[in-house]
Amino acid sequence: MYEFDYHRAGTSKEAQDFLGKSSDAKALAGGMSIVPTLKLRLARVSDLIDLGGIGELKGISVDGKTVTISAMTIHEDVAESGDIKKLIPALSVLAGGIGDPQVRHRGTIGGSICHNDPAADYPSAVLGLGATVHTATREIAGDDFFTGLFETALEESEIVTKVSFPVPDKAGYIKFPNPASRFAIVGVFVSKTGGTVRCAVTGAGSCVFRVKQIEDALAANYAPEAIEGIALSADDLNSDIHGSAEYRAHLIPVLAKRAVIQSQGG
Repeated sequence: MYEFDYHRAGTSKEAQDFLGKSSDAKALAGGMSIVPTLKLRLARVSDLIDLGGIGELKGISVDGKTVTISAMTIHEDVAESGDIKKLIPALSVLAGGIGDPQVRHRGTIGGSICHNDPAADYPSAVLGLGATVHTATREIAGDDFFTGLFETALEESEIVTKVSFPVPDKAGYIKFPNPASRFAIVGVFVSKTGGTVRCAVTGAGSCVFRVKQIEDALAANYAPEAIEGIALSADDLNSDIHGSAEYRAHLIPVLAKRAVIQSQGG
């Protein structure tokens, strides 16, 4: 690990001020991604800004048909939230399947989506539910937030404060996990709200993405059999020791069918 200066911010504004003083400063949420990266010397920062002491960045609230999760809320709190289990149970399932208990008690939703690992779970929920990402200065639609491999629409000194999820009529999340890391080799999040269907895929590409073929099929008939016969191209999909691009292309509709079944209470 390279040398850096450590700062513990007390407010979001203080954190932003620290980040704005250096182009090489980074925010520290749960530390599940950035700390291993720093330990392996895969990255170098001048300053590390700890967000752990900012109380305003923690908590879950419900306002009508919207569930809002503050950025520093840990995965375990999302998984065990009674409100989320009632209103968006697929989100509870997703959070409960992240990593292991140690990770779920340290990792945060804000850290996950900002890091934007191509195999992370939360990006599929943001995209699959059409969520809105809030910062101190603006709102970013989930469809516009994830821009590429480990890249987002955030500016250098911008901090995510919360994520607002609209409550769907139905939603399901199924992943085929790496047995060691629990990251998604492929994960599929499906939701239906009125006549609108969203299908977001993580783990299969360089960044989370939506699958129009599956969305169109489910919009016409929201049932697992509607996905029968859909064959997706393996072009631009990940291929590694855990699975070829062709294997991932095959898994997407298989897991989408299971996510639909889950969303229907199966």
